[in-house]
Amino acid sequence: MTSRTRFIPLAFAVVAICLSPSAYAAIGLDRTRVVFDGAKDAVSMNIVNNNTELPYLAQGWIEDEQGNKITSPLTVLPPVQRLEPGKRSQVKVQALPGAKLLAQDRETVYYFNLREIPPRSDKSNTLQIALQTRIKLFYRPAAIMPSQQELSNPWQQKMTLTREGNHYKVNNPTPYYITLVDARSGKEAKTAADFEPLMVPPKGSLVLGPSAAALGATPYLTYINDYGGRPTLAFICNGNNCTVDLKASPSNE
Repeated sequence: MTSRTRFIPLAFAVVAICLSPSAYAAIGLDRTRVVFDGAKDAVSMNIVNNNTELPYLAQGWIEDEQGNKITSPLTVLPPVQRLEPGKRSQVKVQALPGAKLLAQDRETVYYFNLREIPPRSDKSNTLQIALQTRIKLFYRPAAIMPSQQELSNPWQQKMTLTREGNHYKVNNPTPYYITLVDARSGKEAKTAADFEPLMVPPKGSLVLGPSAAALGATPYLTYINDYGGRPTLAFICNGNNCTVDLKASPSNE
């Protein structure tokens, strides 16, 4: 190890640890996103202490779309709990009366946070890091809960693209959020330059980063579904308007 490597500033070391994959976290969560059924009072998630030697505290809370910590209309129970080594437990997101005042014709997005707090070390000069998991939490009103038939024909298939200048605009006519994680010009093509993941709001539109030229006349978009899966949809364009081509979509082959 060179002296240059050995004396990395502590700040950079801390950043590297905090950005480590969740596989290094002691407290594990059983999902990558939460869909809260508005017809129910709560949704429960399983958590586990993957450390077989040390107990950890698990602290949970909710943030709104702007990143502000909230305690209503949804709250986390219990807000803090102790998990013994290797043990499992549950954490619950509970709806309060204010949830009925949320928009009932579309989803509302929040963020569920789970922070692990390690036991205090008896050793001096020990740096302890509290890792944190942050996932999307979608409050889905009972009025728009999809039926089994609707689930077999995902609402993401209703997306359209409109060419405006040198870019495509993604149009979401549904009452649900659509999270896009990849855009390319063809089934076997690489991710288009300048693409950044984006979340298109219900009944809203957002512009894709890549140029329309980079995506071509048959763009492929990958989204995240309720279960964390990543289906891909192929689009076919006619003039400035593009619609989903189910036959060409890899998810339907």
